[in-house]
Amino acid sequence: MQSAAKIDHPCSKCAFYTDSVWHPVDTGSIKSLAHNFVRRDLNEGEALFEQGADNRGVFCISRGLIALRTHHAEGNSTLLRLAYPGEVVGFRSFLGDGQHQTEARALMPSRVCTVPHSASKSLLRDNPAILGQLAARCVKEIDRTHARICSAATKTYKVQLADLLKTLLDHHGTQVGNEKLMRLPLSRTDLSDLLGVQPETLSRLIKRLEKDGDFRVKGRHVTYNASAPKSARSAVS
Repeated sequence: MQSAAKIDHPCSKCAFYTDSVWHPVDTGSIKSLAHNFVRRDLNEGEALFEQGADNRGVFCISRGLIALRTHHAEGNSTLLRLAYPGEVVGFRSFLGDGQHQTEARALMPSRVCTVPHSASKSLLRDNPAILGQLAARCVKEIDRTHARICSAATKTYKVQLADLLKTLLDHHGTQVGNEKLMRLPLSRTDLSDLLGVQPETLSRLIKRLEKDGDFRVKGRHVTYNASAPKSARSAVS
């Protein structure tokens, strides 16, 4: 029988290994982690978990893009934020032993690594350092919310939209010469939700970005010209 010491850590070859929630797992627990570790591929539009469902574990995104959305009693919904590769979702309901307060759904083909709820609890008991990793994720979540509030208070909607598009391009764009190209992985309605504006306002913001010359947007196809001259105009317009 292969000893626990010879079993590779299931996250060891991941680009996000050093920041992994499971990085602190000691040698004696690696066998249990590896046995319970599941890599799951999600199709575009497939749900990772539903709002109101009991927590089923800790979910680490290794590829793709996940939308965290809340559904309202009247039947509509709001996209709260996007989760990129390297992020962990579902950990608040895991720590609180409660239900998911949001829905998590793939916006593009994605891969998620999961350790089921009971196994995660057992690993946490045997490896208290995991709690520190989860606490760090909680702090990042708070910092992200703080940064978003500050951005909304200090930046114009046009600048916020440009920042959001650049982040998406960094994760999912393709570099071609001085340009980055991307098929926008979310709808304009979702973009409006993230910015907190009406869809018609978003259309005007896109036109203003195009007028500046940095971006071209045709349907869901986005082109960003990284070599276009930048100026302070965007911060005040």
